[in-house]
Amino acid sequence: MTCGAQGPAHRLAYIFGAICHALGKGTGLVIPRCTTEAMALHLDEIAQAAAPGARAVLLLEPAGWHTTKKFRVPANIALLTLLARSPELNPVENLWQFMRDNRLGSRDFKSYADILNHCCHAWNSLINRPCRIMSIELPEWAYGC
Repeated sequence: MTCGAQGPAHRLAYIFGAICHALGKGTGLVIPRCTTEAMALHLDEIAQAAAPGARAVLLLEPAGWHTTKKFRVPANIALLTLLARSPELNPVENLWQFMRDNRLGSRDFKSYADILNHCCHAWNSLINRPCRIMSIELPEWAYGC
């Protein structure tokens, strides 16, 4: 997810986040750029957050920093790359829409530090409310037939 400030010094912050709807848990990072290194840090965070003995399945769009062979995928994570330009297939898109609608959208940030603070606060507010994560609607296909 991206949030940014308007103005001549337009800077962005990115939230790399992963959630488990069933358990109402998640982990994430707020970072300045989408890079292979950032993705590697994100994978390490997910690997540490996964329950002992569990295997996390991470659904990804085919962005370059998601699909590169330059980082090591932890043993307890499986990457599943979705079709290009099909965000409706990724259940976490509903989470990003919720955050845009309720926490990060229509804001005038005063500084880059303000952007980072808002992103961190928005993410932590969500992660600290497992019932909220569980209530964000999954697409129908995610429930199986």
